[in-house]
Amino acid sequence: MGGHAEQLLETAGGESAYSVSIETPKPSRARRRRLERFGARVVLVRGSFRHLRAIATTRAWSGPPRCCWTRLSSYQLDESGRGFSFQGEEPLDMRFDPREGDTAATLLGRLAAEEIEALLARYGEERHARRIARVLVEQRRRSPLRTAADLVSVVKRAVPRAAWSKRTHVATRTFQAVRMAVNDEPGALAEALPQAAALLERGGRVGVISFHSGEDRVVKRAFRALEDSGFVELEPSPVTAARGDRREPACRSARLRVLARREAA
Repeated sequence: MGGHAEQLLETAGGESAYSVSIETPKPSRARRRRLERFGARVVLVRGSFRHLRAIATTRAWSGPPRCCWTRLSSYQLDESGRGFSFQGEEPLDMRFDPREGDTAATLLGRLAAEEIEALLARYGEERHARRIARVLVEQRRRSPLRTAADLVSVVKRAVPRAAWSKRTHVATRTFQAVRMAVNDEPGALAEALPQAAALLERGGRVGVISFHSGEDRVVKRAFRALEDSGFVELEPSPVTAARGDRREPACRSARLRVLARREAA
């Protein structure tokens, strides 16, 4: 919703600092309203941060930007109508950009049970991945999965009632895993991080907040791989939210890692 960009612009670099926000969908109206007071210091770009270097080097920026990368916020996910929400009969799409790639329905319709199990285990760390994959394949033999509600129904039938979490929806991990696979989120992140590092000037920093242990592993490995090339990770362990902020589900799982360039580019 523009909170990170707002803080960066208020505290870093004075009037010469500006933010480039790269978003897959069209920037939200709420973000625009929140940042409009900064005028030309805010640049909103529609695209994927896997193309960060191309975006940063093909535009006539007025100077080095304070880059604020974003992906779909939870609010945009819920309001997109593309099957990210557990509620309703939304089409099982889950693409950040509806112009690209296969939908979740298409992906789950063609993968073998073993592939679905691996997907759920890898991206969602779902303990009941095998059971869910089996029930899903059985279901699609009778009728293809078309809506988010269809996928929720599969998960509810596959996971024993006693194993349902009291804090999160039983389908949370499955939806997370499918969304990550549909949009190749780990691949996009792995591609973007070296590009971000290459854009840094001496003393520049790149900070990444991840919300899943798999994402954090991608960041950690990328940062460690850059340590012999003039970069250093500022903390050996990721920074987590303060105790008072952990009441928010997203904050509870958030991990921040920061990489700095020690030598001149």
